[in-house]
Amino acid sequence: MITRAEAIDLLKKYNKEEFHIEHGITVGKTLRYFAERLGFGNEADYWEIVGILHDIDFELWPEEHCIKAPELLKDAGISDDMIHAVVSHGYGLCSDVKPELTMEKVLFACDELTGLIGAAALMRPSKSCADMELKSLKKKFKDKRFAAGCDRDVIRQGAEMLNMELDDLLQQTLDAMKSFA
Repeated sequence: MITRAEAIDLLKKYNKEEFHIEHGITVGKTLRYFAERLGFGNEADYWEIVGILHDIDFELWPEEHCIKAPELLKDAGISDDMIHAVVSHGYGLCSDVKPELTMEKVLFACDELTGLIGAAALMRPSKSCADMELKSLKKKFKDKRFAAGCDRDVIRQGAEMLNMELDDLLQQTLDAMKSFA
């Protein structure tokens, strides 16, 4: 398995915009948090690397998102199971690979949600989610005009896949992001 640093270097090979790099790192750290909280601590490195790499093809090939990724990852020597996990986050949108493992379901659920939380944090005087409360996040979630590119239906589907109440997913993802804010 590649290291975290190697995963970031691979992400940077195909992504130059700081936003995309930071998003990958944020999703990776969020997945690490969930791995540790859900009893998969021994797989936390793996979960984090999948999170880092999940949008590897998005910046250069947005129309081929989750289609180009397997080729890029295979060329880098990434395992088939990790490629499956990466591609599964686009299920129903740009991929027909269904999230099956807990980690894949967390990635599916948290990808859009970390973007929403990040956008909400930028609106705060602190520019951080460290002082954000669930009530504030729920208000932003309900406002369809706010961060309109973040698909709320995907977040809801992710909560269902994980058998979680939406509020629980929102709170746990917020807690994850607070842990490294």
